[in-house]
Amino acid sequence: MNNPIAKLVSWQQETGQLDSWTSYHIAAGAFLCKIFQWLHWSDFWCVMGVFIVGVLWEVFEWVIEDWRPYGSKKKWAYNTASDLIVETAMAWWMVI
Repeated sequence: MNNPIAKLVSWQQETGQLDSWTSYHIAAGAFLCKIFQWLHWSDFWCVMGVFIVGVLWEVFEWVIEDWRPYGSKKKWAYNTASDLIVETAMAWWMVI
């Protein structure tokens, strides 16, 4: 069955956007956002805090691993963008 959602998921897996670590990024976005909410940060800064921590994590990953575990720089870029999008989207979802 080739429905549009199956095609999208297949494409995301092939380009490296969805991998076993995606769920951890979603969970980290929710966890960090909740911590920032407990610290009484505004909704904007809760989401921005998650995004900033996500960027710092991706820089750390680049320094430690480089792009080689992903097979190509294109897959690394897709994966990095996907990680930042899912964790920031989770934080945004939690504040709306």
